[in-house]
Amino acid sequence: MSGFDDLAKKAGDLINDNKDKIQDALKSEQAEGISDQVLGAVGDAVKKITPDEHDGKIDDVRANIDKSVGNE
Repeated sequence: MSGFDDLAKKAGDLINDNKDKIQDALKSEQAEGISDQVLGAVGDAVKKITPDEHDGKIDDVRANIDKSVGNE
């Protein structure tokens, strides 16, 4: 487990040292396009396996997640 703990610490340090770059990447136009495609596909897949009465809630969840990624 020591190796895993070291890897986790290094990953945490990398994230902490690059927070600004990570935020910039998450708010980029490219991230917006990718997130729209992924969220759209996931939302459509979930709608296919759930009753239609849940479509509105699925759309709400998708919209809330979309607000956190990209620039729109």
